[in-house]
Amino acid sequence: MKKLLFIAMMAFASITTVNAQKESGLELGGSIGVSTSVIATSDSQITSDNLTSFNLAASAEYYFSDRWGLKAKLILDNKGWGNGFVQGQGSFTTTDIKLTYLTLPVTANWHFGSTRKWYLHFGLYAGFLLNAEAKATGMDVSDAIESVDIGLAAGIGYKFPIAENTNMFIEYDGQGGFTDVFANNTGTSVRNSRASFNVGVLFDLD
Repeated sequence: MKKLLFIAMMAFASITTVNAQKESGLELGGSIGVSTSVIATSDSQITSDNLTSFNLAASAEYYFSDRWGLKAKLILDNKGWGNGFVQGQGSFTTTDIKLTYLTLPVTANWHFGSTRKWYLHFGLYAGFLLNAEAKATGMDVSDAIESVDIGLAAGIGYKFPIAENTNMFIEYDGQGGFTDVFANNTGTSVRNSRASFNVGVLFDLD
């Protein structure tokens, strides 16, 4: 009886280990996206026109199970706003303001649906300013912009197989800033907001 119990326990442990191995693993990917960004305040005193741009990203996701994973991205992220202005020699020039960040979001990913092809992700991001430019004049306005942008990242996506251990995906991704866009701002806080539609490829390394 004890031998049978021991064998049963060992068999159960083996099955559990196999299932755990199948449900965990590492997935690497890359994507390109079209972004729409604005700035705004919580009380709507300052709003902006949309600015359309592009982003490039690399990602890595570790799966804890067939439903949950932890994903980190590295994004060359373009943000900013349309029809802003810069001041020079007593005059104002209306121009788009382009902000380029290297952004690192870290999110929890929930995979759902009968085949787990759909997913939701949510977490935090930190963006590090690389460049800030007034497009009409080519003026560098980095001194007026905070060097770090921190906020909430969330989105939804769907992936589908195209080859063994290879999937394509489409994704809608959003970011909302917590921190002020402008350095030394003594007025109402102004924050980044960015939405992006992305397409890319994922490689399953497990």
